[in-house]
Amino acid sequence: MSKGTHHSLGRRRLLRYAGASLIFSVSPLAGAAAKLPSVLAVRIWPAADYTRVTLEHDAPLKYTHFTVENPDRLVVDIEGVEFNSVLDSLARKVATDDPYIKLLRAGRFKPGVVRLVMELKSKVNPQVFELKPVGEYGHRLVLDVYPVNPVDPLMALLEGRQDAVEPFRMDPEPLADNKSDDARRIEKAPEIQTSKKSGKPIVDRLITITLDPGHGGEDPGAVGKGGSFEKNVTLAVAKRLKARIDAEPNMRAVLTRDSDFFVPLQMRVQKARRVQSDLFLSIHADAWIKPDARGSSVFVLSERGASSTQARMLAQRENEADLVGGVNLAAKDLFLARTLLDLSQTATINDSLKLGKYLLGELGNVNTLHKDHVEQASFAVLKAPDIPSALIETAFISNPEEERRLNDDAYQDKLADAIVRGVRQYFTRHPVGPKAKLVALG
Repeated sequence: MSKGTHHSLGRRRLLRYAGASLIFSVSPLAGAAAKLPSVLAVRIWPAADYTRVTLEHDAPLKYTHFTVENPDRLVVDIEGVEFNSVLDSLARKVATDDPYIKLLRAGRFKPGVVRLVMELKSKVNPQVFELKPVGEYGHRLVLDVYPVNPVDPLMALLEGRQDAVEPFRMDPEPLADNKSDDARRIEKAPEIQTSKKSGKPIVDRLITITLDPGHGGEDPGAVGKGGSFEKNVTLAVAKRLKARIDAEPNMRAVLTRDSDFFVPLQMRVQKARRVQSDLFLSIHADAWIKPDARGSSVFVLSERGASSTQARMLAQRENEADLVGGVNLAAKDLFLARTLLDLSQTATINDSLKLGKYLLGELGNVNTLHKDHVEQASFAVLKAPDIPSALIETAFISNPEEERRLNDDAYQDKLADAIVRGVRQYFTRHPVGPKAKLVALG
């Protein structure tokens, strides 16, 4: 995978032409400098969900794009940009195993215009949009290619864990005639028995836990003094944690991302709800101004403001991930706005607090605790109204000693083991019930 840099632009208007082509035109900003804009770097992030190509540049660009069939191609024309070695190297940046891009090349199309041609392996739904400078990034032009039929996290889960099929119920409503055989198999209702001792119901089904490795792709998260990226640490810990959860006889885990790409915050929540998760755990590695800050923390959602200044600042920083990672605002829906209105949110937060206490107790056996109580703040990624959710700050990546530990296999194993113990305690004391129908998303 290649790394690079990107930049943004002015206003856009959508023009529809006859045929399948879509063309976006972007008006140039007034008073542009005489010097031609330059593309400083290109990064490509291939993943099963989608592949992203990001061009970072030092000034606003004017661009148009359209699609061509037979063979399928995405074409982007950039006006008034300097054709340099970065653009010339595009063809070498595409991995052979990229799910969607066969070839990407750039060249001088006509005086003052550079043309990018993306040859595709199949039909895709492209999104081309601009990002304004944020953080360490300048202007970015983003080319996202999504499959025509999006990856279904439920079916991916079933393919990865076949013993999950029978006990799992996706939706209590009657089956539609057009559902697949797999979909029919998973809708068998769980068998419910009653404990002779407590009289409480025991549900014979697998517990589903969504693991969310923080950041990814364009968003590196916090960066340690030794050069460690938070996004890499969180993915490594989450994969170890998934392996342990999958080894439990009554549990299975789903990752919001399994490689280095960016997932918008609301999509992380949607993925968890799509598979009817019983828990949502977002894995992070904290950073602070002072390098001596240390310890593990657990955070859950708050409806009444943050429990501390640090919690508020952390939530603000984590919620800015969409700006850094790059979200196409034109394609954004009101999912999170809807879910916040759900009346089950308060009960879910109470369950999240209970979960947080068990997690914190176990993490304290592995690392110093930064705070000995569960903190709360308005984290966007924790806003599923019907899934107990917690954000785990495994350690401070900004602390040189903890950064070294976070990169140590043995320490990652200890973190994963501690989190599994905390999860076990939660479900032992708060057994799951039968799968309920999820809140409608509208």
